[in-house]
Amino acid sequence: MANSLWIACKLTFQQELLLVYRHLAEMLNPLFFFSMIICLFPLAITPDPHVLQLLAPGILWIAALLSVLLTLERLFRTDLQDGSLEQLLLSPQPLAPLVLAKLLAHWLMSAVPLILLAPLLGVTLHLAGPAIGVLMLSLLLGTPTLILLGAIGKALTFQLRNSSLLVTLLVLPLYIPLLIFGAGSVILASQGLDATAELAWLGVLLLLALPLAPMAIAAALRVGIV
Repeated sequence: MANSLWIACKLTFQQELLLVYRHLAEMLNPLFFFSMIICLFPLAITPDPHVLQLLAPGILWIAALLSVLLTLERLFRTDLQDGSLEQLLLSPQPLAPLVLAKLLAHWLMSAVPLILLAPLLGVTLHLAGPAIGVLMLSLLLGTPTLILLGAIGKALTFQLRNSSLLVTLLVLPLYIPLLIFGAGSVILASQGLDATAELAWLGVLLLLALPLAPMAIAAALRVGIV
C-alpha cells in the first residue's frame, strides 16, 4: 500500500512538472510582476536609500504574496480541462497525498525562482547582508504556506470562470499572519535584532498547513466535481 501510494505521488509530481513546463510563460509572468513591483517602487516613492531600506521588507513580502496569488490562476484548471482531475478523484489512493505532491511541484516551479530572485531585488532596495538571509529563509518557510492556503480557495472555486478575485477575497485574511511574521522577521534582521521568533511562527504555520490544507483541498475538490 505504502509503495503504491509513493508511486502515485511520484507520478502526480512528475505530471505537474510537465504541465508547468508546457505552460512556462504563465509561470514566468509572476516573476516579471514581482520584479516590476520592486523596480518601480523607488520611482514612485523616493530613491532615498534609508527610506527604501525601511520599507523594503514590506514591499518584498507584499510583492511575493501577490505573485504567489497569480501563480494559483492555472492550478486545477488544466487538470479539469484534460480530465486528469477526475482520474485523481477516482484513484484508489488517498487524494490528500496526491494533492500535496501536486502542490510541491507547483511550489518548486513557481516559488523557488521567486525566492532565488528575492536577494537581488532586496539589494536594489538597500537591504543589508543579514536581512537578505532572513528574507530568503522567511520566503522559504512562508511561500509553501501561501500556496497551500491559496490552493484551498482555488479548490473551492475551480469550477467558476474568472475566479481570481473570489480566491483573493477568500484567502487574503489567512495570508495576514504570514505577511506580519514574514515582513516582521526581515525588519528585525535589518535592525540587527533577533528574528528567530518570527521565523519560528512561520515554521509553525507551515507545519500546521502541511497536513491540514491537503485534506481541505481534497474535500473541496470532491464536493466541486460532484
